[in-house]
Amino acid sequence: MLFYLTMFLMSTLTVTSRGQVTFRKKVMEHLGVKPGGKIELELLPDGRGVIKAARPSGKIEDFFGVLAGQTKKVATIEEMNQAAADGWAGRVKMGRK
Repeated sequence: MLFYLTMFLMSTLTVTSRGQVTFRKKVMEHLGVKPGGKIELELLPDGRGVIKAARPSGKIEDFFGVLAGQTKKVATIEEMNQAAADGWAGRVKMGRK
């Protein structure tokens, strides 16, 4: 039988008189949150809370048109399909073939 030891990051935060806390750098790094980022707090019924980095939510429709006017080239559906296939296959790095 194998036992795995997991190290947990434990940090104590001080609550100000205004009810605010400041997260230490190591906590922010662990969560993958940068200054100005958002954190979600899920309140559990037993008085505990789960903190995690908030991930943007949205619909694909919100993304449509975001690059409009950024280029003069219009790709064909075949070129878009090939670019997607190359990307998934790992054949494209930073927009280059």
